[in-house]
Amino acid sequence: MKHKKGNIYYVMGVSGSGKSTIGKLLADAIAFPFFDGDDFHPPANVEKMAAGHPLNDKDRLGWLQALNEIAREQQPEGAVIVCSSLKAEYREILSRGLEGSVHFIFLQGSFEEISERLKLRKGHFMPAELLRSQFETLEIPENAITVSITPPPHEIVENIKKKLGIS
Repeated sequence: MKHKKGNIYYVMGVSGSGKSTIGKLLADAIAFPFFDGDDFHPPANVEKMAAGHPLNDKDRLGWLQALNEIAREQQPEGAVIVCSSLKAEYREILSRGLEGSVHFIFLQGSFEEISERLKLRKGHFMPAELLRSQFETLEIPENAITVSITPPPHEIVENIKKKLGIS
């Protein structure tokens, strides 16, 4: 895969995998605009998750469509967008109208590793109790850049850049 202007990079994974941190660092490293998918959830979704209830496909549809619209608007220049993208069908919605320019970057970690991270996280609407449902929903992407979340963030970004052919 070759990095170029006009690419859309979706940084994906379960809650607590480091999507926002890695997405911001990657966007800075490649001088692309950054969008955090959490900022685009409708209030009803945030309330549902904050109450400890997982989102269903119907809850996610409008949110995924909004993120796809942002990606299409940003496509001439490119963007880094953070979104859990847990299922293949979600990734299809996120990719519509962007054939050839969408790349998923999967932040992979174990349940135990991410659970420990979530216990330390403060001020986020997603409770740690919903992590199990995220792992149950997750369909491992076949055509993604996959990186381990174990190294420090700057190393993860360097690993991603290597896989994108960026020195």
